[in-house]
Amino acid sequence: MGTLVEEIFARRVGHSVEPGEIVLLDVDAIMSHDNTTPLAIKAFREIGKPLRDPDKVVIHFDHAYPAPNLLAAENQQKITRFVREQGIRHFYRRGVCHQVMIEEGFVRPGGILIGADSHTVTYGALGAFSTGLGSSEVGAAWVTGKTWFRVPQTILVRLEGQTQPGVYSKDVMIALAGQLGMDGATYRCLEFAGSYIDELPVHARIVFANMSVEVGAKCGLIAPDQRTVDYLQRETKAQPPFEVFQAINPRYERVIEMDVSTLEPQVACHPDVDHVKPLREVAGLEIDQVYIGTCTNARYEDLEIAAGILRGRQVAPYTRTLVTPASQTIYEKALANGLIQVFLDAGCTVNAPGCGACIGRHGGVLAPGERAFTTMNRNFIGRMGSPDAEIYLGSPATAAATALAGKIADPRPYV
Repeated sequence: MGTLVEEIFARRVGHSVEPGEIVLLDVDAIMSHDNTTPLAIKAFREIGKPLRDPDKVVIHFDHAYPAPNLLAAENQQKITRFVREQGIRHFYRRGVCHQVMIEEGFVRPGGILIGADSHTVTYGALGAFSTGLGSSEVGAAWVTGKTWFRVPQTILVRLEGQTQPGVYSKDVMIALAGQLGMDGATYRCLEFAGSYIDELPVHARIVFANMSVEVGAKCGLIAPDQRTVDYLQRETKAQPPFEVFQAINPRYERVIEMDVSTLEPQVACHPDVDHVKPLREVAGLEIDQVYIGTCTNARYEDLEIAAGILRGRQVAPYTRTLVTPASQTIYEKALANGLIQVFLDAGCTVNAPGCGACIGRHGGVLAPGERAFTTMNRNFIGRMGSPDAEIYLGSPATAAATALAGKIADPRPYV
């Protein structure tokens, strides 16, 4: 009995748990990617014991794939040899690891997943406990099949009402980041609830879990419901039955309440995710590059929103506009339904699914003095290339409107 994270942990250990308690948990999946797997392999070799369960190990190439330089190519060669040597079946090159983890059915309500990537918290939108760990911890988990956690305190975020047209879950989460600050939920669980969350489709819920780590949270959780089950059955390879559960007599560290109906479009401004302003205060700021992608906002529905604004129009001539679907599955659907053609006709560049531009590796690196508007989840100095560049964050709709204007622009006239 307790908060969502306490409920998940209690089911796994077989008894109730309390905040601050240390628990040792079996994990359902252990994820790493081309950036983080080499150090996990190093830790694994140093331990000198075999994989506990190769079928729990999931490895992706997405951060620098296809390899943009010799170092990335050598890392991927090393990882591929390890995958073959160890008989690891779950090896993917299909796009952003977090989206592929969901699509391939590794994420289930009540599950426990770890990954060598901070945005592993994404899976909490589907009622799973998931969090990012260091590569060495992942290498150790390959051997043991387990890891330990201190049960976190939980902050309840109750979101009520409905957003206005042109305001999306990304705007709500950016507003929350501005309110909490980058360390406002350090080693806490953020539990999202309220009438707004209840009515929100899963692709939009994912934004909240994904960006929980931007305010320091250990995890971000939304109680699984019928929408969750429908999504899992329709959009993923996960097999039923699926567990639906709620927090039972929870005790929260504190409660944050927000009426989303009063929000206008928001922008997280250079150089921090909590440097938040209403869009109107930064409208007109010239932009060199627009990037619609990442594990936050590159799902089919995000592309659909952006394409709806760009259809029949041309992006500004001196603003590079990059569109990167989160996965091959999403790319295929966008291609079949004409969205890719809309982007191409509008003058956008459509990249292969992956994370390259988001981390400044390839596919959209910024030069000194340039300014980008993106659908990413973080904007610290040097994130996309030059430390002298600036990054602004917002919704796919705001990104599309900005691409047309060549400067930060309000999407509401287009919606």
